[in-house]
Amino acid sequence: MKSVTFTVFVCIGVLGAMSQQAKASEWDQRTIFTFSGPVEIPGQVLDPGTYVFKLMDSPSDRNIVQVFNKDENHLYGTFLAVPDYRLKPAGKSIITFEERAADAPEAVRAWFYPGENYGHQFVYPKAKAVQLAQTNNRPVAFMPNELEANTTKPEPEVAPLKQAPVKAQQPTGEEVEIAQVFAAPLAAPLPPELPHTASELPMLALFGLSSLGAAGFLRRANANRK
Repeated sequence: MKSVTFTVFVCIGVLGAMSQQAKASEWDQRTIFTFSGPVEIPGQVLDPGTYVFKLMDSPSDRNIVQVFNKDENHLYGTFLAVPDYRLKPAGKSIITFEERAADAPEAVRAWFYPGENYGHQFVYPKAKAVQLAQTNNRPVAFMPNELEANTTKPEPEVAPLKQAPVKAQQPTGEEVEIAQVFAAPLAAPLPPELPHTASELPMLALFGLSSLGAAGFLRRANANRK
């Protein structure tokens, strides 16, 4: 009986840890990207290499993106994003780029987590958005130029980003409201629960105890037959 008990509770621990890890990844959408060439994000250019993209751990705002080095001990920036939408979600992480001149690195447009219709379109400073909109002949979300410096602070100030007046820059030079050119709503739906407060261990424990009870019942039934 002891061996059965040990096996059941090991399974409970493993399943619980896997469940918590999966939920954490879904919550912050942590994704590892490796770029073979330099790429531009708002306010800076990343050298070729491996980077971690994830959402800032904020239950009130799901459109703040952070970019780290592969060891996640250096923060490159904290960026405002607006929801982007794909009719059919992809089975893997996707990054879309804005085209640039031949001698300039591609600029990240949006990032999509696997299985999600909604992605995160980066908001660029006004001056850069004008260039990108003209080069790509499509609207680009922008914020005031003075907020560019805030994106690369070691201790990010999220409030200025959340309060930033975000608009869309048209290729014609016209500024319009975000809702006029981007079909996705400005608030992507939240997951039903947070990973750091939710746990499936009680349910798994109940399942384990039920399994033990069933094993005991079968053992007694076999004994009675003998």
